[in-house]
Amino acid sequence: MKRFVVLVVVLATMSATAQKHEGPRTAKSAKADMTAAQIATLRTKKLTLALDLNEGQQKQVMEISLEEAEMRKAKHEEIKTKKEGGEWRKPTPDERFEIENARLDYQIAHHQKMKKVLSDEQYQTWKKLKLRKGIKSKKKMQEKGRRG
Repeated sequence: MKRFVVLVVVLATMSATAQKHEGPRTAKSAKADMTAAQIATLRTKKLTLALDLNEGQQKQVMEISLEEAEMRKAKHEEIKTKKEGGEWRKPTPDERFEIENARLDYQIAHHQKMKKVLSDEQYQTWKKLKLRKGIKSKKKMQEKGRRG
């Protein structure tokens, strides 16, 4: 009888922990439903509040944000279609290097664009915000057991 009770407890525990987590970020994030223009608008408004941007800067930041959001959406859709079609595979070390190299080139270009738009003080504040966000997201990924 004791073995039966232990078996039932173990099975109940396993089935309870094996349930799919239906948290806010599992299947889709809130931004997955938004268009690139909506994401760019929200990002621009957040930067306007944080950096006190003027009208001209807002328009330029909106263009940069829209370009970035469209690029991210396209990349996300490309990966999604590859996964659904069964074509997706883990990249080789050389492919991983190329992906990382392209990402860093894009980041350098993005920083240069923002440096042209923002004043020196605003640019320094923007860099601090980016650094803080990166550290925060890396910490979250480590807590969840993902790479980072």
